[in-house]
Amino acid sequence: MHALIVISHPEPASLTHGVAAQVAEGVSLSGNSFEIADLAAEAFDPRFTAADLAVHRRKAPPPADVAAEQERLDRADALVLVYPVYWWSMPGLLKGWIDRVFSNGWAFDFSPESKLVKQLGDLRVHLVALAGSDARTYARHGYLGAMKTQIDHGIFDYCGARVVTSELLLESETQDPAAHLAAARAIGRGLFDASRRGEVTDTA
Repeated sequence: MHALIVISHPEPASLTHGVAAQVAEGVSLSGNSFEIADLAAEAFDPRFTAADLAVHRRKAPPPADVAAEQERLDRADALVLVYPVYWWSMPGLLKGWIDRVFSNGWAFDFSPESKLVKQLGDLRVHLVALAGSDARTYARHGYLGAMKTQIDHGIFDYCGARVVTSELLLESETQDPAAHLAAARAIGRGLFDASRRGEVTDTA
């Protein structure tokens, strides 16, 4: 089994990168393979341009950079997104990657003349978000529910992909990082066990 681990953080020495590395280590220890997509290091352009709009309208093929990302996803049995929470959501770089890569004709099929067809039914998704705040803040303001509605349901369910695990690593700027790194390795080790079972878990 093969995992595509997508990282959205500009600092290679960040906890986000450390968590992604531990997820990858766990995947490897479980006897599976992985590929890392470091969006900042690879200078992925998140801007949704007229060319992307033409793709959405089924008037043009995807640009080369988008096609390359779709090919990486086609090779993967599981997608792991590792990212810091910015303004109670994912960073703009990661959102732009989704905006452009999860395009009409690939992630889903839609036209005004026909019903929506979800095309990513075989993809299993694992979300690992690093949050600076504590659990009480997320509960008090309903931030976690809002994130799940937007990301888990609004993005991935729309395309037919199953979010198998959704982890929120809290107090990432104040807690000892060792606990988060250990949790990340455990996520990686169990990644395909969870995917094969098809169970949806949430430890946030």
